[in-house]
Amino acid sequence: MEHTAIVWFRNDLRLHDNEALTEAIQKAQRILPVYVFDTRIFQGKTPFGFNKTENFRTKFIIESVIDLRENLRSKGSDLIIRVGLPEEEVFTLAKRVKSSWVYCNRERTSEEVKVQDTLEKNLWKIGQELRYTRGKMLLHTADLPFPVCQVPDVFTNFRKEVEGITPIRQPLDTPNVIPNIVFDKDRGVVPALADFGKSEVICSHIENQKMIGGERQAISQLNYYLFEFRLIDNYKETRNALLGWDFSSKLSVWLSTGCVSPKYVYHKIKEYEQQWGKNDSTYWLYFELLWRDFFRLMGKKYECKIFQQEGMREADISGNTDFLLFNNWKNGTTGVPLIDANMRQLMATGFMSNRGRQNVASFLVKDLNVNWVMGAEYFESMLIDYDPCSNYCNWNYIAGVGNDPREDRYFNILSQSKRYDPHGDFLRYWVPELRDLPDAYIHQPEMMDIGLQVKYNVIIGKNYPNAIINTSKWIS
Repeated sequence: MEHTAIVWFRNDLRLHDNEALTEAIQKAQRILPVYVFDTRIFQGKTPFGFNKTENFRTKFIIESVIDLRENLRSKGSDLIIRVGLPEEEVFTLAKRVKSSWVYCNRERTSEEVKVQDTLEKNLWKIGQELRYTRGKMLLHTADLPFPVCQVPDVFTNFRKEVEGITPIRQPLDTPNVIPNIVFDKDRGVVPALADFGKSEVICSHIENQKMIGGERQAISQLNYYLFEFRLIDNYKETRNALLGWDFSSKLSVWLSTGCVSPKYVYHKIKEYEQQWGKNDSTYWLYFELLWRDFFRLMGKKYECKIFQQEGMREADISGNTDFLLFNNWKNGTTGVPLIDANMRQLMATGFMSNRGRQNVASFLVKDLNVNWVMGAEYFESMLIDYDPCSNYCNWNYIAGVGNDPREDRYFNILSQSKRYDPHGDFLRYWVPELRDLPDAYIHQPEMMDIGLQVKYNVIIGKNYPNAIINTSKWIS
C-alpha cells in the first residue's frame, strides 16, 4: 500500500524552505497538508484576561492560510482546514486516511509543546509516528558549537561564538509538484474573523494596508526592501525611526508566522551584497535575524521561566498589578506623549516599532512599577508579529530578569522622544490632541502655562491627560 504522510502546518505557512513538507515528499507517495485553527489560541484568554490573539493577528493568519492553500493548489495539492484542537483534529484525519506519519515543525514553548506531545501520544495508539522537523531558526541547533543547555546567556558572547563559524544552510527549494491524495470529505472552509468573535480590521493606517499575510506577500516585501528600492542600504541609520513604512524591513510580521524563512532572508541579503556590496546596514539586518535565534535558544534553554515574573534569572523583583495604571498605559492616556503615541499605534494597527516597544516596556516596568508579565501578555494579544520567545525574552530583558548584562537599564523617555522624533511628527500623527503644538512643547505639553494651554486647546487634565506619575524622573 502506498504510504501517506500528513503535513501539519503550524508557524511555517510557506512552501519554500519547509523541511516538514520536503521530508514528507521524499518519504511518502501521497501528502495531505493540514492546518488547524486552534480555538484555544483564537478564542482563549491569557492569565491576566487578555484575548490570546486579537483581530490584527487573527486576520493576518487567516490571510496567510488562504495564501498557503492557493499555493498548494498551484502545485496539484490542497490544504485541509479544521477549527478545533490540533491534537484531536489531526489525529482524526490520521485515522481516516490511514497515514503512516505526521510531519510538523517542532515548537519549543510550553503551550505548543503540550499540544504536540498529546498528538504524539494519540498517534502512538494507532501505530503512527509524529516526525519533527526544524524551520524557525536561521541556524540549525545541530550546527552550533555548544549544546542548547550551554548557550551563552549574553547575546554578544553568543554572537562571537557562532558568527563566521556556524554555517547558515541553504534554504530548501519550493517543491515543483506535491503528490496529492484523493480526499473526498470536507476539505474545510477558511473561517472569518466573526467566527472567532473578532471585529473587522479597519485599514486606516499604512501598517494594516501593507501587512497582508502570506508567503507571496512576504517575498514581495523582501524584494521591495532589498532590490526594488534598496532600502536596506540605510537600515542601520533608519531602523530606530517611528513613523512610516520604509524605515525598517517589517519582515518580523511574516517571519513570526513562517511565511518567509530566515535562511531565505539571509541568503537574499548575501545575494544583494554580491550585487551592490556589503555595508553596516546589510550586516545589521542579519544581526537582527541572529537576535531572533538567540531568543529562541533562550526559550529552549529556560523553558517556562521566560513566562514567569522572576524570569530567566529567577530574580526577586517587585511589580504591582494596578489595572488603573496599566489601563492608562494600554489606552495611551498616560500624559506622556511618546508612550501614548506608541500605545495608540499598537491599539489601532497591531504593530509598534522596536524603539517604541523598548520605551513603552521600560515605562510600564520602571516608571509605573507594574508587573512586566501584564505588558508581555498584552503584547501577545495585540502584536501582529507576536512570537513567544522574542516577545517574552525581550520583556525579560527590559524588566531586568533576562539577558541584559547591564543592571538597572532605564530609558529616559523625554530624551528618547526628542532623539527619535525630533520634530514630533510621530507624536502628532498618533496623538491628535497635540497636533497644533509647536516643537518646543510637543514632547512636554505639561510645561506650557495655562495661557498656552488655552491657546493651543491642550488643557492638561481635561482634553489631554495629566501625567499619571511624578514626571521628575523622566524629564531631565
